[in-house]
Amino acid sequence: MTLRGGPVAVEVRLPTVLRTYAGGAPVVTLDGATVGEVLGKLVAEYPGMAGQVVQADGSLHKFVNIYLDDDDVRYLDGVDTPVPDGAEMSILPAVAGG
Repeated sequence: MTLRGGPVAVEVRLPTVLRTYAGGAPVVTLDGATVGEVLGKLVAEYPGMAGQVVQADGSLHKFVNIYLDDDDVRYLDGVDTPVPDGAEMSILPAVAGG
């Protein structure tokens, strides 16, 4: 995959609990040069996801994991992670238990 200078189309895979905010769609296509831009457009288009995915300051919600292809963005550059052309973003609710 190569990086482009501007926003690229990204398929964002949604977990079942968030699909209701997107009309039941399991995948939505958005664009953005960074993970933060893509998530910003996600919550702008589907406002019900705002408190579910990102916090008011734009940071990731602590109980959500965002993967860009197979990499957890928390171990990359977080919301500043560049989005390569053809990338797939997955939103997964964090699982805890004992």
